[in-house]
Amino acid sequence: MRKLVISLVTAGLLCSSLLAQTSNEVKSDALQNAKTQARDSNVKIVKEALNSVLLTKKVLVDLEQNKKDLAIKDLESAIGKLEVIMAKKDAPKLLPIDASVSALEYVGSAKDVKKSVELVKDLLDDGKVQEARKLLSSLASEINIISVNLPLVSYPDALKLAAKYIHDGKIDSAKATLHTALSTMVEEVVVVPIPLLKAEALIEAASKIAKKDKEQALKHLESAKEELRVAEALGYLSDSDVTYKVLNEKIEAVEKEIKGKNRAEKLFDELKEKFASFKEKLIK
Repeated sequence: MRKLVISLVTAGLLCSSLLAQTSNEVKSDALQNAKTQARDSNVKIVKEALNSVLLTKKVLVDLEQNKKDLAIKDLESAIGKLEVIMAKKDAPKLLPIDASVSALEYVGSAKDVKKSVELVKDLLDDGKVQEARKLLSSLASEINIISVNLPLVSYPDALKLAAKYIHDGKIDSAKATLHTALSTMVEEVVVVPIPLLKAEALIEAASKIAKKDKEQALKHLESAKEELRVAEALGYLSDSDVTYKVLNEKIEAVEKEIKGKNRAEKLFDELKEKFASFKEKLIK
């Protein structure tokens, strides 16, 4: 699910960003398309899982109204919807029942980030925790794709236990079990750093015009390096063997080739490959 969301976001921003002329236009297009694609490719809601949750809530209403038979009927329906999914081969452990997308963009340079971090430290040293907290919360630049998921491993069993309690006349135990089941929803967040999206779009744009517009291609690459500096300063770190240092070295190698014989196709391919590895490990 995570890879699908990421690939759709990336595909959309790259296709559109190539039409831009300046580095700022490339970055603006990259961000706008990333937001659009993130919303369009939103986590696919599993209807059966959502209906099962809604029925669970209805069962609680049934029990409050002392409608035991209706509660049993609704529980059986809720369990049945999940059993259909559980019967499928390779059924997922988590079933999305809700999803949303939010974005926060940091406007500033890597130097600005570092100054803010130092200020946060000073504020904390002075005991001004809330001021530091407010400033620290602004040090993010990311698109968040948030999903709320029903745990297929435990939820159906909880419904079955609640049904048993109702049959046994233990209504309070049934209610407690259902409330507990509803509280076990799992929230997953895919964090997509905006500076990385911009850097990737700039690199792609530079690779397309390196032969016909050397000057603009170099501007794109310089802007990409600054976006990487911002991402690093904001603390977006990857588990990949590739590092920010490696990415910068690869970009500098491309820049050198463009300034020279300008046979940078292979170097661009290597840069994109390293970037993809870095981003894949970072986006979680």
